[in-house]
Amino acid sequence: MTSDLAGSVARALAAPVPPGVRAVAAELAMPADVEAVLFYGSNLRTGALDGVLDFYVLTAGPRERGMWPTVGYREFQVEGHTLRAKIATMRLATFAAAASGTLIDTTIWTRFVQPAALVFARGPAAERAVADAVAAAAVTAARFAAALGPAAGSAADYWRALFRQTYAAELRVEKPGREEQILIHGGGRYEALLPLAWAAGGIDHATDGELLTPRLPPPERARLRAAWATRRRWGKPLNVARLVRAAFTFEGAGAYGAWKVERHTGVKVPLTPFREKHPILAAPAVLWRVWRERKAS
Repeated sequence: MTSDLAGSVARALAAPVPPGVRAVAAELAMPADVEAVLFYGSNLRTGALDGVLDFYVLTAGPRERGMWPTVGYREFQVEGHTLRAKIATMRLATFAAAASGTLIDTTIWTRFVQPAALVFARGPAAERAVADAVAAAAVTAARFAAALGPAAGSAADYWRALFRQTYAAELRVEKPGREEQILIHGGGRYEALLPLAWAAGGIDHATDGELLTPRLPPPERARLRAAWATRRRWGKPLNVARLVRAAFTFEGAGAYGAWKVERHTGVKVPLTPFREKHPILAAPAVLWRVWRERKAS
């Protein structure tokens, strides 16, 4: 990676986070195989601790069997407050491979071209590995943006085209204009990032004010478009497979579901041992309880 992109990524990963986030990250980092903990999502931008905090825990563990990441939910008591966290866990090596764009999966590089903070690293080697992976995610995203965007346009035009394509490829419910919110909240970040990532990825470009023109040879553009078409075809099936897997492996699903129900309906659902162990089987009774209590009120 070029020093300019590396510096930009390092500064972004060093973004300040609330003490509560660092306290949660410290607990998540307690297992000896944890190499790094990343914090991302809307709470990073706002600094708020309400809702659910999003973390990626990167490990040095054995190669994953089947799909990744594994996802769980935990609650933490920090200075008398309950902080809720959704935790995705995967190997650091797999994270780096996914960020590089060599895999069919698109979820890692599309998420981590967006802001994230490195709130724990086991040591300098782990810190460098994460920074290199996040820089690679930026290069992967910028490369596809050059192929999927206009022949010439502003940086926002290229990111807008990319995010629209990635949302269409994933099984995600996003409101129209979500890509505009990302760009607005970026505060100029994406305008600065695109030329740095193009340079790091070996994509020459011309600049005329805000107008950028990537000099992407036609064969390379065709190759990238073909590569994207493959990833788009596989995007939704992969998402469905992950959802099915998560239904049976989501650690803390019962507690997460109970909190979501209370948050959205106002009905408190006691977390019994059965509901905690078998959240799917317990769902019909929970829905009946919610319907009955809301009708009574």
